[in-house]
Amino acid sequence: MADLQGCPVDAALFGDPAALRARCRQEVQRCGLTPVNDVFHRFGGAGGVTGVVLLAESHLAVHTWPELAAVTIDAYVCNVSGDNGARAEALLAALEAAFRPQRVQRHRVLRGRLGSA
Repeated sequence: MADLQGCPVDAALFGDPAALRARCRQEVQRCGLTPVNDVFHRFGGAGGVTGVVLLAESHLAVHTWPELAAVTIDAYVCNVSGDNGARAEALLAALEAAFRPQRVQRHRVLRGRLGSA
């Protein structure tokens, strides 16, 4: 997970669902993850965009707040058939670079081992 602050809000990624969708899907595929479906929604007025890309490995969620010059990103991956952690880290790094934040807070949550005692 990453919280981005101090992003330049002139980027189309902040308010254009089609632009954000294209960039997210491009980075998902470039990082070796598998997109299954997606939905991106722009909120009214000067509102931001919320987008989710459903992955075979789990999901990517991105939320933009132009009024706060902020973005949150969650790259959640399952590691049942293999370790996808490096792919998730690469995806976060690519999206962080796209938004050019002044400040970044990253959070890594290691999930439980499903099927183990």
